[in-house]
Amino acid sequence: MRTLSLGYSPCPNDTLMFYPLVHGLVETGDLRFRERLEDVETLNMLAIENALDVCKVSYHAFAHIRQHYVLLRSGGAMGKGCGPIIVARQDSRIANLQDKRFATPGRYTTAHLLLRLFNPQIARITPMPFHEILPAVVEGRVDAGVIIHESRFTFQDYGLKRILDLGEWWESKTGLPLPLGGIAAKRNLGDSLLHGVGKAVRASVDYATSHQGEALKYIRSHAREMDDDVCSSHIALYVNQHSIDPGPEGERAAEALISLAAKRGLVPDSSLPVYVSNCPPLPPADHRPF
Repeated sequence: MRTLSLGYSPCPNDTLMFYPLVHGLVETGDLRFRERLEDVETLNMLAIENALDVCKVSYHAFAHIRQHYVLLRSGGAMGKGCGPIIVARQDSRIANLQDKRFATPGRYTTAHLLLRLFNPQIARITPMPFHEILPAVVEGRVDAGVIIHESRFTFQDYGLKRILDLGEWWESKTGLPLPLGGIAAKRNLGDSLLHGVGKAVRASVDYATSHQGEALKYIRSHAREMDDDVCSSHIALYVNQHSIDPGPEGERAAEALISLAAKRGLVPDSSLPVYVSNCPPLPPADHRPF
């Protein structure tokens, strides 16, 4: 029996997809998982410190740990219409905010990277926990915030205005879905173990997307401050076909994001593969609920 540490966030998309795995609802062979739930930037830092065997990470963070980790093909967050949004207190053109103070949800988040890619001249950036960004903008501690997760659905309740959707910018630039986060596993686990972990995570995501109702109590226990409509919208936005497998389009998207960031000197360059290649094939789309 082999026990591996597994880190993922308390966000509804992650708790949905990993509920079957950590509650013994899918076959894991000789593998067992010891879960740890943390916010996205804490997970990024744990992976940078090489502290977890398997861990949900931002694609930005992955580019910094690519020598030691590889991405599994299932369990990630990628898609169209789901990117970070820049918000401010008043309607404004983004050019007027270039010299202002920005908040991002963490130095190693994909949101932070996208802001740097969009405009390298933006220099006054303060990383902070994602749930603190909306209050910081409202209170004037920063002039604009890059928001993620459920903040996409609630920023208007704070009286804030959408200035720019960084996901739309990425899609218009590349025509590709936006890679947000993936499930990283240590390369030194070896091919056989990586295959077993990938198979287990894939089984968990398959089960979760076909039995969403079973996970509701678990999801709600980690999303107490999120109302039911926002919780459902969160899952609908971030759990999609790319969560089962990135597919060729998703692979191109990941390579495009990391390559552009490396070209700009924002992440290390590497020729190591992004994804493990020994996972089962994608099932027919008509078997999926999305």
